[in-house]
Amino acid sequence: MVDLLVKLYDLPKAEPLVKKMNEKGIRIRRAMAHEKFDVVDWILKTFGRSWAGECEAAFSRLPVSCFIAEEKGALLGFSCYEVTCRDFFGPMGVAEKHQGKGIGKALLVSSLEAMRSRGYAYAVIGGVKTPDFYAKAVNAVPIEGSSPGIYPRPLNK
Repeated sequence: MVDLLVKLYDLPKAEPLVKKMNEKGIRIRRAMAHEKFDVVDWILKTFGRSWAGECEAAFSRLPVSCFIAEEKGALLGFSCYEVTCRDFFGPMGVAEKHQGKGIGKALLVSSLEAMRSRGYAYAVIGGVKTPDFYAKAVNAVPIEGSSPGIYPRPLNK
């Protein structure tokens, strides 16, 4: 896994991506505090404990540093920022049967725009397994020497 760097001042706009999702009946929006347990439980079941733990940290921020994709109240995906380190994006995930629909890119750009609004010029996307997605979506580039990065070997493994 490698860390990536993305220029926040050179992002595609989130608005047309979110609008395209809305036209398909998919809402991209910031999660709200009262949704914490539903979102974290869904991530735990869909992606595992590590990402659920990171997402839980997003709900300790105001505003919540987690965006969700939902359709008729059903979660399809999520993206978080500033949960493990300041100026870090991730984790992000889209349920397997909903991948390839543009949901991930809409979540990614929405979160990165929120980071830019906090005053950051660049963001780190940490511990990436699929760098091609991020390169194509937001022109993210690998950070030399960043593997294995800040994530230590998992506990009890």
